[in-house]
Amino acid sequence: MPLSGRPTGSRFPRIAALILLLLLVGSGLWLSVEQRTTVHWVRHTIEVQNHLSELKVLLLDAESARRGFIIRRDPDEESRYRSAAARIPTGLDELEKLTADNPRQRATLATLKPAIATSLGNAEKIVGLIKSDQRGAAGEVFSSPANQDTLQEIAASLAAMRAEEDQLLAERAVRADRLVTILQIGMVLVGLLICALAYVYIRDVRERMIALQKANLDLVTEARERAAAEAQVRQLQRLETLGQLTGGIAHDFNNMLAIVIGFLGIAKRRIAGNALSAADQAIDNAMDGARRAATLTARLLAYSRRQPLEPKVLDVNRLVGGMSDLLRRAISEPVSIEIVQGGGLWRTFADPAQLENALLNLAVNARDAMPGGGRLTIETANAFLDEAYARAHDEVAAGQYVMVSVTDTGTGIPPDIIDKVFEPFFTTKGVGEGTGLGLSQVFGFVKQSSGHVKVYSEVGHGTSVKIYLPRHTSEEADLWGGTPADSTVPAKGSGQRILVAEDEPAVLASTSEALRELGYTVIAAGGAREALRRLEVEPDIDLLMTDVVMPEMNGRQLAEAALALKPSLKVLYTTGYTRNAVVHNGVLDRGTALLQKPFTLEELARKVDETLR
Repeated sequence: MPLSGRPTGSRFPRIAALILLLLLVGSGLWLSVEQRTTVHWVRHTIEVQNHLSELKVLLLDAESARRGFIIRRDPDEESRYRSAAARIPTGLDELEKLTADNPRQRATLATLKPAIATSLGNAEKIVGLIKSDQRGAAGEVFSSPANQDTLQEIAASLAAMRAEEDQLLAERAVRADRLVTILQIGMVLVGLLICALAYVYIRDVRERMIALQKANLDLVTEARERAAAEAQVRQLQRLETLGQLTGGIAHDFNNMLAIVIGFLGIAKRRIAGNALSAADQAIDNAMDGARRAATLTARLLAYSRRQPLEPKVLDVNRLVGGMSDLLRRAISEPVSIEIVQGGGLWRTFADPAQLENALLNLAVNARDAMPGGGRLTIETANAFLDEAYARAHDEVAAGQYVMVSVTDTGTGIPPDIIDKVFEPFFTTKGVGEGTGLGLSQVFGFVKQSSGHVKVYSEVGHGTSVKIYLPRHTSEEADLWGGTPADSTVPAKGSGQRILVAEDEPAVLASTSEALRELGYTVIAAGGAREALRRLEVEPDIDLLMTDVVMPEMNGRQLAEAALALKPSLKVLYTTGYTRNAVVHNGVLDRGTALLQKPFTLEELARKVDETLR
């Protein structure tokens, strides 16, 4: 606070110091301009005087050489005369340029130039008479009154111009002395200004110290927040690297599983009803293992954000309410389940099946964290993540979100491992009790949906996982009404012709055999180019079933070329991993039929029948 005790007392010296500073700066600029101007004109005057001196020397040198030539008729004297005479016009021109700003000098120079021209003409006449041995005539010209008057006029003009420049030099010297005096006064003002500023600084030092302390606290807080944000970014970069690795593994693994599941399905279908119960049981066990492996790769793809999503406009309250029976079957006693639905919940745009899967994973994890029983709460609400939260979490955009949380009263997560819970294959469960991919799948799905997931936990008190999905405000799409549970397998095909394009020979063989088993006629092609050739010679094909990832031409390009040949052709894509062909920004292109590898015989039958309709 001010030393005087009055809140506004420190304003006047500050304003006065500011005014003095502005005056000093303005005065300094003015002095600087004036000093440069004065120095310029002093130099200009000296330069004019130098040219006057040089011109006078040239005139005297020419006169001296001319007289020497008259007396001795020496060719060297003539050469010296002509050299000096030749330089005189140039000197006059330079002098005329330098004095163009001075009317008096211009008037004197107007008299000087004709006089010099007349004098040089007389000199030339005298030199010519001497060279023709007419010394008497030459002497008459030289001593004529007119010539003498011209010489006197030249001398008088040069003296007048010199006197004019001497007067200007004296005036400019006086001006320079005045500027020095002003500069001294300015230095005194600088001293006064420094004293005033020092007074203001001393008067305000306590307030500034308080402000500095507050700023220091703010910097410490900001540094802590930045360190936390940087740690979060490093964690996200590590997760992104792991995601790229798991996506590549899932691609190859899905192709292998497609072969296993396809042929096992065919074998089981063919021995159904026979007495080979032992073989049937073995096939069931093999199918169960293959399905688990397929689930594993699906979770890897979800974590790596490479799974194709089919988002819908969702009422999350309706989705969570529809899951209540499923959750109660998965979460047995003594865990109680409570669902708290927020009123006026906003809509969001997400894949309902993946959201259900994410909530189920979280619920199962919560159940495992409460081995002695407890309470599981699933809650929905509208949420707004502000700029401060977004700055603390670099991957989050501030805005409106639909929040759904899964909270348990279990053992909690220790602080030293809470940052690792989304890493694939990281688990605190015992060997054989979990893959460590449940939360990784949740993380991948939420990020692929442009959302945010946050874990809050306290050891011994429980854990809360909150999923934030962006609010959807567009009215273009219809509200999702739930997925009908249709597990019936369609009847066999009636011989429809299906062109299968697949670059992996074993997968091609498995898929073709499965389609034949379902009653379809199959034309197999080991790649996109071959598929186009078969389509050209066999135009009565009903369905193109193509892998998305193929060399030379991907499935999307093949489909476009095939539809150009046959616009009525139906297209079904298959893939174990894809990017930017039929899936863009993680979302399946509208109107696209896609069957994820690996698929069972029943899934293949259902999808082919659905696509052919």
